[in-house]
Amino acid sequence: MKNNNEIIEIYTDGACSGNPGPGGWAAVLIYKGIKKEISGFEENTTNNRMELKAAIEGLKALKRPCKVNLYSDSSYLINAFNEGWIEKWQKNNWLKSDKTPVENQDLWKELLEVSKPHQINWIKVKGHSDNEYNNLCDRLATEQIKKHIKENP
Repeated sequence: MKNNNEIIEIYTDGACSGNPGPGGWAAVLIYKGIKKEISGFEENTTNNRMELKAAIEGLKALKRPCKVNLYSDSSYLINAFNEGWIEKWQKNNWLKSDKTPVENQDLWKELLEVSKPHQINWIKVKGHSDNEYNNLCDRLATEQIKKHIKENP
């Protein structure tokens, strides 16, 4: 039987070659010492979109409602939840405080949807530092870009 106090660790990162340009995303899920790596590529995107996509895909990989520690080096992603930006955007019909539309609404809405079943602790980590799993995500995301560029010069 599953213990409700067990936590899934999800590390995420997005990368972009040019901004916009070809992009990659990655997530590493860790549960009871078991590690699962997922990653993907998009042809023409932005770094922020890839950061959001990594979190979405990491959460979509979960089979049932979980307690999650989600780690990202993206202030854009983490602050949206921890600083209450996302609630304000929703209340203001997806407009920012300067009355301009929130960018990447499609991915924000998808992220909210896939987050619903879970209890998520959004945790900011320092990018390109000594965090093993953040570095692994960065490597996986950039490998997706390199692989695609090599296959499609």
